[in-house]
Amino acid sequence: MSKKQPKYNISKSAANLSIDSFGPMYNWMFELFERIQPSRKGLKKMIIQDTRIEFFRKGEIIQENNKINRQCYFVFKGLVMASYIKDNGEEVTSWFMRENDVVISVRSFFTQQPSREVIIALEDTICISLSYEFLQKIYGVFTEFNFVGRVLTEKYYIQMEERAYSLRMDNATQRYNKLLTNHPDILQRVPLKYIASYLGITPQSLSRIRRKK
Repeated sequence: MSKKQPKYNISKSAANLSIDSFGPMYNWMFELFERIQPSRKGLKKMIIQDTRIEFFRKGEIIQENNKINRQCYFVFKGLVMASYIKDNGEEVTSWFMRENDVVISVRSFFTQQPSREVIIALEDTICISLSYEFLQKIYGVFTEFNFVGRVLTEKYYIQMEERAYSLRMDNATQRYNKLLTNHPDILQRVPLKYIASYLGITPQSLSRIRRKK
């Protein structure tokens, strides 16, 4: 007897995706959770019922500035970027996230206040999304899942602190070398103007550093 296929919630944008890819997407997410903290029976079914598979095309805005970030995205395939606008009108790249990363505007999502960031897909991106309200529900029903949430949040903040420290203490070449060493794929996938902004330098300075390499 064949195993019954779970009923997935699929956004209109993801309607043309192959249903055969949905199972591996959820398996990947559940493996991520299990590595952090095993959960009781029933969590997986609850997550499948109350989350949604979403697809964003390259260039599509995932989270708008001044809008509340109500969804948390687990990226299965693709690449996204966050940026904000300084008082002088300059756009600054905050971070890049890709496969196996969790995407949110942290302050907005956890406080349910308007976001200061814009999150945009730099590649066609497929992900699983869950709402802020559903996350609170999971925390209440499966208390062990609070540990999963804490670990994922800590990972994000560690990354942000490392970037802030590098911007304060490293010169431009050192910042570029760290990115090259730790995230070489980003340099292959992201337009150089966003890389330069992320590193806190001009595109011209980035070109000079790359030529020296």
